[in-house]
Amino acid sequence: MVRLKHRYLLVNILYPDPKISNVRVISKDGEKTPYGLQFRQPSSDQLNIQFLLRTVRNGVAELFGDYGSGKVAASLQIKYFSPATSTAIIRVSRDHYRLVWAALSFCTFLPKPVSQPCVFQVVRVSGTIRKAEEEAIRRARLSIRRAQRAAKDSSIPAAEASAIAGALDEDDEDLDVSMVNGIEDRDQPGDVDEDDEG
Repeated sequence: MVRLKHRYLLVNILYPDPKISNVRVISKDGEKTPYGLQFRQPSSDQLNIQFLLRTVRNGVAELFGDYGSGKVAASLQIKYFSPATSTAIIRVSRDHYRLVWAALSFCTFLPKPVSQPCVFQVVRVSGTIRKAEEEAIRRARLSIRRAQRAAKDSSIPAAEASAIAGALDEDDEDLDVSMVNGIEDRDQPGDVDEDDEG
């Protein structure tokens, strides 16, 4: 019997403000708000798993028509969504995860009732949900460490320092990432993905 194989996409939802382009927002007390705080915001209460799933399905249908909709319809599922961190884990069949990735990349606006511009950032593609969860936890811990370091090294308040830390994903000196077929692979040498078993 053939087992269905899946990929898990770890996705961050960023909320850029179209009225503010390359300009720092100045808070009420006169301090500049970091760019990270402007993009990394909690999601609206109206954005839930069903709404996100409908948005992804509509995006796939818009880009790839009935062909794309048919290919991802059976396997597309939102396994995890956190409105507080605007993070989601999306499951899709291994053969068609690129269709969902492309649809997420082209999605720039959440429709009504949210009605907000957004950017979907695919952070990790994994063969197991466990590895996707571990990556989400690792990124959260790394963000906290950066915030603590930034708060210690400067006079920036801790809340703003954590926003800065979340925006500085480019300088991850702790990472050793190799790309295999477009998939980030940080597994240890002895690890076996659920797709490679039996």
